[in-house]
Amino acid sequence: MKNYELTFLIHPDLEMNTETVVSKVKELIDANEGKVTKEANEGKKKLAYPIQGQEYAVYYYLELSLPSEAPAKISTVLNITEGVLRYLLVAVDERKLKMEAKRKARRINREESSEEETTTEE
Repeated sequence: MKNYELTFLIHPDLEMNTETVVSKVKELIDANEGKVTKEANEGKKKLAYPIQGQEYAVYYYLELSLPSEAPAKISTVLNITEGVLRYLLVAVDERKLKMEAKRKARRINREESSEEETTTEE
């Protein structure tokens, strides 16, 4: 299983019923033996350029774990899913995630050590 990020734009007329489109996408992921690890509704935003005559769209973000053949199948279905204006499905760079985690750990250690120094000085 490989990690992916999926961002899709939902038609603005479905702003109050985004759960129907989101549930379709989640069912699609489950049907392809995938697993959603994180999700976020980013809300309605103005688009940089009109897509299918729409100036606004509801942005939705998912982090996924998928088997290797699933992204192609999911892309095929998302292309014809009603309510989805656009989508972007990309693989997550695992090396980058590890480096960011190490940097964060180092920064936290530095902050903790600087706090200890200030308490000992007082």
